[in-house]
Amino acid sequence: MTLKIHIDESAPPYEQVRAQISEQARAGVLPVGYRLPTVRGLAESLGLAANTVAKAYRALESDGVIETRGRNGTFVAAAGSAAEREAASAAQGYAQRVRRLGLSEGDALAAVRDALRAAYGDG
Repeated sequence: MTLKIHIDESAPPYEQVRAQISEQARAGVLPVGYRLPTVRGLAESLGLAANTVAKAYRALESDGVIETRGRNGTFVAAAGSAAEREAASAAQGYAQRVRRLGLSEGDALAAVRDALRAAYGDG
């Protein structure tokens, strides 16, 4: 596992750790079942505070990308299906909400495109 933290970037270090591990897991660079370094070990190797790495790990676990197995360690989870289920559920909730608000399908899609551009930095 290779991570690079850029202190001069606008993204905080914990978000950089979270995003890089998430991307590597989704791309298969970190296969399902891969054991991640301990929070302390990764923090030391990256020159970060342990709380910074712990925050990234908590976010990744919340996203279903990793799973903690107590004293056995932290592993890459089979995140694809969990992430897809959560995204589908969020999309369903959004669709129901915008319909209740009376938005047209085009307006609802435009709002999603704007939000995705903002989230992914394409706009």
